[in-house]
Amino acid sequence: MELTATQPKDRAAAGFTPSPAEPLKHQLLATLAQHRMASTHQLHVLLRPDRSRQSVSQRLNELRGQRLADFVVLPQSHRTRVWYLTPKGARLTRDWPALRGRPPYPITSATAASLKTPHTLTVLRTHLVFVADARRRGDEHGHLDWTPEVVHSIGDGEKVVADAVMHYTLTDGQHRRKLRAFIEVDRATMSSERLAAKLIEYARLWAYQPQTAGRHRQTTQPGWLRWYPVFPRILFVLTGARHQAMNNRISDLKAMTAHHPLVTALARNVPLAAALLDDLEQHGPTTDVWTPLTGGPPRPWTEL
Repeated sequence: MELTATQPKDRAAAGFTPSPAEPLKHQLLATLAQHRMASTHQLHVLLRPDRSRQSVSQRLNELRGQRLADFVVLPQSHRTRVWYLTPKGARLTRDWPALRGRPPYPITSATAASLKTPHTLTVLRTHLVFVADARRRGDEHGHLDWTPEVVHSIGDGEKVVADAVMHYTLTDGQHRRKLRAFIEVDRATMSSERLAAKLIEYARLWAYQPQTAGRHRQTTQPGWLRWYPVFPRILFVLTGARHQAMNNRISDLKAMTAHHPLVTALARNVPLAAALLDDLEQHGPTTDVWTPLTGGPPRPWTEL
């Protein structure tokens, strides 16, 4: 089940880009608050693909001069700058409407930024794949439609942390179809078994029914209905290893789906799939690059 709506007839089918009416400095601050860190190139592609990279660099340097943002230089990267908000910048953006309820997680030092950089930039690299495809297709998916590090309770004091939650609106003529996905970006830094066990955590979230407080404790509706009208599909994106090793990890995800009872029940109700990041960047996410974890031929993520 997905949510659909009718699109106004006078709406152009152009891909979504951030409005130039909003100051670029404001969008840069909001993007860094949302995504934690981003390289100059990523910010350029995300916010002003039709402008010069220098226009983005200039605004970033102004923010640094105001002590709202700072950067670290990636090693062995031709001096690539990775930007993040200072504690002052995090305080400034904390109550902005688009970021309300989003924990600020300010970076307090260049050392702390360096430790978070590899995974954070890979998650954002994945986001850029969907942004580029949405612009090409005329869909809606912008810089604030991807929320990293989303935490949900699964009971007993335990939580599941998604690398990102994606909101995406497909536009087809006069119809709009809203899709959501939990994104798990695997850089082959954990064992294949631990990666596959992530499916159990999502299955627990899908089944979790919080209990009401009081003398007579009763179960309520599934907890995820507090945030989503439909449980998001779950997409694994793999990178950082040889092709065969990543295919083996996808096979382990499929085995978990087939043999764990709770994950099998989840898969009957929620689309599950995996793809290689290189394939997404080369071919696009709406091509036949996603392997369904329940079996079958590869397909676009929108047709799982």
